[in-house]
Amino acid sequence: MKQDSTRNAVYTVDCEDYVHVVKFNPFDSGDACSLIAYGGNNYVVVGTCKFQEEDAEVEGIQYKTLRTFHHGIRVDAIAWSPETRLDALPPQIRFCTAASDRKLRLFTSDLQDKNEFKTFDGHSDYINDLVFAPKDGQEVASVSDDHTCRVWDLEGNEKAHFVLRSPGMSVCWHPEEAFKLMVAEKNGTIRFYDLITQQAILSLESEQTPLMSADWCLRNTLKIGAVAGSDWLIWDITRSSYPQEKRPVHVDRARLFRWSRVNENLFATTGYPGKTTTQLLVHHLGHPQPILTGTAAVGSGLTWHRTLPLCAVGGDHKIFFWVTEM
Repeated sequence: MKQDSTRNAVYTVDCEDYVHVVKFNPFDSGDACSLIAYGGNNYVVVGTCKFQEEDAEVEGIQYKTLRTFHHGIRVDAIAWSPETRLDALPPQIRFCTAASDRKLRLFTSDLQDKNEFKTFDGHSDYINDLVFAPKDGQEVASVSDDHTCRVWDLEGNEKAHFVLRSPGMSVCWHPEEAFKLMVAEKNGTIRFYDLITQQAILSLESEQTPLMSADWCLRNTLKIGAVAGSDWLIWDITRSSYPQEKRPVHVDRARLFRWSRVNENLFATTGYPGKTTTQLLVHHLGHPQPILTGTAAVGSGLTWHRTLPLCAVGGDHKIFFWVTEM
C-alpha cells in the first residue's frame, strides 16, 4: 500500500448550499447506483452516485439529483431506512433527519406524487445522532444533549428511553446484533443496551474526554472505534473495557470517527473545522501513519460508501470524495 498524501479530493459534486451533513445509504437499495443524501440550511437532497471504481463506463463520478426535500431548518443528522428501494414499483425513499429545533423528521417519498413527513417530538436539547433499526427499519433511535437515548416507532411514539450520564454523541445499531444498541456519551463512556430487557449490558471507557463520536464496526461486531480529545481509540470488546489501541491524530480536537464498510481495519477521522480547512485522515490498523490525508474547506459530516473504500465529506457548496486503497 503506497503512502498516499494526496490532499485534494478525487471527486467533487457541486451543491446549491453549504453541506452540513452527508450520508451514503448503508443498505442495498436494489440499484447499481449508490444513494446519497446531504443536508443544507433548509433542505435535504437525495441523489445517486456511480464511480469509475465500480463501472468502467463511468468517467470519474456520475451524480444525479433525484429529489430535493424542503426541510425549513438546518439539517444536523441524517439516517437512511433499510426500507428504501429503488427497484420497487413505485420506488420508495425513506430517511429521518435531526434538526436544530430538537425534532426528528421522517420523510417518505415515491419520487413522484407521494411525499410525506412526520415530526417526532420529545428531546429537550440538541440531537447529535440517529439510526434506523437495520433489519426491518420499523424503529429509529436517537441521542441528545438532553442526556437521553430514545427509541421511536415510525409514528413517532417513544418505545424506549435510556437515561444517560452526559450528552449522547453517537448511537449505532448493528445488523448482526439487532437487539442491542450502542450509545456513546461525551463523558467517555460507551454502553450497550439490551432492547428486550431495556438494561445496560456492557460498558467501555475511553478515559479521555470529550468523546465526540463512536462507531461499531460493520465487518467485526467486536470492534468499536471512537475519537476523544485529539486521539482515535479502538476497543476489542472481548479483551478489555479500555481501548487496546489509541493514537493522537488531530492537532486541536477530533470530531468524527467512521469505520469503512468493506474492511475492518480501515477507518476515517475528521478534525474540527479550523480557520481555513478541515482535515480528513484515513487510517489502516496495520500502518503507523494515516494512509491518506485530505483537506476540505470547512468540512462537515463523514460517510463511507457501501461497497467501495471511498468516503465523502460535506463542505461549502460541495461534497468531496476520497478514494483509498484497501
